[in-house]
Amino acid sequence: MSAWYDLTQPTEMDLLVGSYDLNGYVKYCRTVPTRTVFELLAGYFDYTGGMIAVAGGRFVKATGDAGLTAFPAEGADAGVRAHLDVQKLGNIWLKEHGYPRQARIGLSLGSVTCGPLGAPGQAHFDIIGSTVNTAFTMDTEGFAMTPAVFRALEPATRKLFKKHTPPISYIALEDKHQA
Repeated sequence: MSAWYDLTQPTEMDLLVGSYDLNGYVKYCRTVPTRTVFELLAGYFDYTGGMIAVAGGRFVKATGDAGLTAFPAEGADAGVRAHLDVQKLGNIWLKEHGYPRQARIGLSLGSVTCGPLGAPGQAHFDIIGSTVNTAFTMDTEGFAMTPAVFRALEPATRKLFKKHTPPISYIALEDKHQA
C-alpha cells in the first residue's frame, strides 16, 4: 500500500475528517446558469483540494457544494491549518470569482471505515462513519471543530481558537443523548 487512501478493502482507522460547503449556495443557484455554478465549483474544489493535498490530506469527494476531506489522525494539526487556509484563501477566491458568501468548515476526529466504494469498476476511495456525520453537522456559519480535534493540536495551533459553548437543550428522560 503506497498511501493510507490506496486501500483495496474496507479498513477502520482514525482520521481527521473535514467538511466544507458554501453558505447561501441554494439561493446563488437560483440566480445563475448551472454551467456557471459548475465552473465555480470545479475551480474552487481544484484550488482548495490542492491545499489539502499539499498539507498531506486527501480531498475525498465533492457532492454539490460540499467537499469531504481526510487526514491521518497524526496529521490533525497540519489538517486544521490546511482547513484554515481553505477558509481564508478559498473565501478570497470565491469573492474574486463572483460568489457573494463564504464557506463553512466543520472538523471531526475519530474512527471511520474507509476504502473503495461504488459501482463495479467505478469504486473510489470514500469514508463512512459518525465522525463524517459529525463534521457535516457542526453548527457553524464559519469554522468549527470537535473537542477531540482541539485536543490533537499543537499548543501554537490551539492559540488560534477560542472555546464556544453551545446553548443548552433539553431532551426527554427516555431519550439517549445524541453525540
